Amino acid sequence: MASWRFDKPKSAMVVEYLPIAEDADDGEDGMNGHGIRTAQHKPRMQWSWPTYLLGLAVVAITFLAVSAGETIAHHYLGARNIRGDPFENWGKPGTGTEELAWYPTDFLRDVLPLPCHSHNDYWRKIPLFTALYAGCTGVEADVWLRNGDLLVGHDTASLQPNRTFQSLYVNPLVEILTHQNPTTDFYAGTKNGAFDTDPNQPLVLLVDIKTDGAQTWPWVMKQLAPLRERGWLSYYEEGEFRQGAITVVGTGNAPFEQIVGGGNASSRRDAFFDAPLDKLEGSGYNSTNSYYASVDFWSAIGLVWWTNGPSESQLGKIRAHIREAKSRGLVSRYWGLPPWPIHVRNRIWEVLVEEGIGMLNVDDLDAATKQDWTKPGTF
Repeated sequence: MASWRFDKPKSAMVVEYLPIAEDADDGEDGMNGHGIRTAQHKPRMQWSWPTYLLGLAVVAITFLAVSAGETIAHHYLGARNIRGDPFENWGKPGTGTEELAWYPTDFLRDVLPLPCHSHNDYWRKIPLFTALYAGCTGVEADVWLRNGDLLVGHDTASLQPNRTFQSLYVNPLVEILTHQNPTTDFYAGTKNGAFDTDPNQPLVLLVDIKTDGAQTWPWVMKQLAPLRERGWLSYYEEGEFRQGAITVVGTGNAPFEQIVGGGNASSRRDAFFDAPLDKLEGSGYNSTNSYYASVDFWSAIGLVWWTNGPSESQLGKIRAHIREAKSRGLVSRYWGLPPWPIHVRNRIWEVLVEEGIGMLNVDDLDAATKQDWTKPGTF
């Protein structure tokens, strides 16, 4: 058996001994008292906090200078972005991509629908569109019957003749859904909703009646005609719920009897009631007459002050409300959630989602849909 051995001649090994420091002092040329040259040790560079900060400043200035140079070259000199953008000229004349730049149903093609409700949606900079772009699948409009029209606003001081139920919601929805349901050689349907990522996802249009319900509701139904005529409203008929692109729900002073058609279960109706979430037990509210089940959080649950969220008794109420709504096929929702402190609001959002809330009522759309509000927040 071969052994671990080499037959090559061993090379001479030179051992260099270093002097012991205390034997003798080094001379000027590095020689100690015995004539042996000793190793010369260079002093180490000492780093201080000013040195570290100066180094970081140099790195930061260099990065900013490079970024600024790139921007100037790109915008003023016509240079290509050094990071590379293969779609920079997409759709421009002469590129051969002119007809490819537009995606047929592209209104919300990169937006994921979320179970969040845009509370007081008419307050947004662009009502309806801001909520849809954030991914909200529910919007709310407060309507007032004034001079034969439905005006939208939080109170009478905010009402304007050009801000109507039709101009802010009905007409834009008709345009959006028309765009989402083009008539082509490949498609001639009408079932697509607003969200291209999920065409079957309905949008809830919550109509909060602020004036007399019996007088105002017929005007609501009349102005919904453009959506109804195109078959885009969810409806209930012959004991069955048929989902459409838009589900209309009446709340506030909305008259229950008018919404359900006087109790005639065989008649077709394309609007639903917002049932009281805290009064469902033993009631007649269910999916045949209602869609949402909502209540003011403060009045039904109470104040929540600390970061640990609702107390055990409050959590019990929340669970009972959500459980009862689910058993009746209704979408649970709390309005009037505390907007501040932020960490308290975020904690309540987190608890409600964990407990299975049907729709999260939100005022701050960016915080609800684009930020990680599950992390501990601050005041």
